[in-house]
Amino acid sequence: MKSILLLTFICLFTVLKESTAPPVGQMLMLNGVVKNQFGLPISHCQVKILGTNDKTKTDSGGYFSLQSDEDRGILVFQSKGFRSQRQAFSPSLVNFEIRLQPDVAESEETFLFVSDRKRVGRPSVANTMGVSSPFFPSETRPQFNTEGYDFIAENGFRSVKENALSTFSIDTDGASYSNLRRFLKNGNPPPRDAIRIEEMINYFNYDYVEPSGVAPLAVNHEVGVCPWDEDHLLVHIGLQAKKMDAKKLPNSNLIFLIDVSGSMAAANKLPLLRSSFKLLVSQLRPEDRISIVTYAGSDQVVLAGASGEEKEEILLALDRLQSGGGTAGAQGLRTAYRLGRDHFIKGGNNRIILATDGDFNIGPSSDAEMVEQIEGARESGIYLSVLGFGMGNYKDNKMQKIANYGNGNHHYIDDINEARKVFVHEFGGTLFTVAKDVKIQVEFNPLEVESYRLIGYENRLLNDEDFNDDKKDAGEIGAGHTVTALYEVIPVGVKNKYSTSVDTLRYQKVEGRSSGGMEGEMMYVKIRYKAPQGSESKLMEEKILLGKVASPSQNFHWSAGVAAFGMVLRQSELRGSANTGLVLELLAMGKGIDPYGYRQELIGLVENVSLLAGN
Repeated sequence: MKSILLLTFICLFTVLKESTAPPVGQMLMLNGVVKNQFGLPISHCQVKILGTNDKTKTDSGGYFSLQSDEDRGILVFQSKGFRSQRQAFSPSLVNFEIRLQPDVAESEETFLFVSDRKRVGRPSVANTMGVSSPFFPSETRPQFNTEGYDFIAENGFRSVKENALSTFSIDTDGASYSNLRRFLKNGNPPPRDAIRIEEMINYFNYDYVEPSGVAPLAVNHEVGVCPWDEDHLLVHIGLQAKKMDAKKLPNSNLIFLIDVSGSMAAANKLPLLRSSFKLLVSQLRPEDRISIVTYAGSDQVVLAGASGEEKEEILLALDRLQSGGGTAGAQGLRTAYRLGRDHFIKGGNNRIILATDGDFNIGPSSDAEMVEQIEGARESGIYLSVLGFGMGNYKDNKMQKIANYGNGNHHYIDDINEARKVFVHEFGGTLFTVAKDVKIQVEFNPLEVESYRLIGYENRLLNDEDFNDDKKDAGEIGAGHTVTALYEVIPVGVKNKYSTSVDTLRYQKVEGRSSGGMEGEMMYVKIRYKAPQGSESKLMEEKILLGKVASPSQNFHWSAGVAAFGMVLRQSELRGSANTGLVLELLAMGKGIDPYGYRQELIGLVENVSLLAGN
């Protein structure tokens, strides 16, 4: 009897399972909201799946739901008065927030981003990547735009015989990645000069060996075959900063310098700014001090030296912020520094956090004046970090300079999840410096290396003599943070496809080099850093041997995948065989543990780009 009942149950379960389970790879439920450029919902917007008859319309709140019989495809959004937009979907990308741009005259449809190209003799003209990019259809081109980005001249291959040394300042900023993520989520190609590959790589933390001695940094390295050119090698260099118990972090004297000008009225600016700072306030301890300075047509002290215990008062002050007026940022900066001095904590974390869309247009606001002021305060122990918000007039170039000169971080906050990453998940690394003026100098061995190129860091390059100059400013690294740098290396005996050779010099004596017992050494890495309150640098050294690891680590695969994606987006001439397929393969091998979903999000973005390209 028991056997009959058991058989009946199994049969019934099988029937139910077959009748309710959707076919493999089908039946995705797509959900989302459609908004205008100000973050307001768009009702009655048509949402359809390209190449099918499946479609729906958004409700009064801009929300939609649409079921797809296929597990991959492209959504098309169309609404009167707005430009049509496309968005790819896949099993890992089914929830959307779409921002439609107004439909403007054809003459204004140029994809325009201001870039400072004066350093290479070019005028400051539009970056027009989006017009001809193979990854984005013409419907996705955004409206006229005055965002500012410094021109990037991509690092090329350098001959070791002529340039044996490579020197640069570290960079732990993540602004470039979150900014280009904003473009990709909206179905638009990011400007070339907005793509800083080192910031893309360093947006993610890596699993490195931690410091074991008194030094606040540990050096990690790995060598493998270059994924986009198998004749080349890829060298992965990683720094791991000392982690600190949250209870042992230095007391903080924080000054929020908040732009409340008229340009900050949009939903993704001041309202998002308020929510972001509230996350930071939740992390404060009674020993911490908070001041709030706002600036518009003039500056105003909203709060001066409040205890971290007075959270309700701080939150109320944030809720009362309203936008309107000009942007007298320079005067606000002076007031913020005054408050920083008034409430200075010796041996503590004294820091201004500037939150703005980057538009300084009233009062003395030249870069030279601000840099002089920021550098002077930096030497007295008051650092400056920058949070960027919004789109359309975001001045990335000015924000990056301010953060670099202020010994601080530069983050672009595109949504509340990014604010949570910066102020909650990576709180210590964001606000608490463990080493400053960190520089790296690599010497390549001409016996083993013909040429090399540093991937990214174009705006962080230093003169070789700057490495030993303790007066030369460089980058900072926060508690628990990692820094990663990649070199693509052409070994001796492999032809350099990217540059032509130079004739032998007539007046230079050519001699054979003695190995000196250094065969097999590929490069020698030196790192200088200072203590947060120090003025004299300390030196770390590490040699890297020639050789390829049999099984590259997840760190290696992930960093290579991110770098390859940056080269694909930039349409770099040095990308070799890199395409979105290779990127996805590398990211899949390197994803590893992903507690907050940051890595999966990037995989979804790459899938989106790949689908829009018709792959």
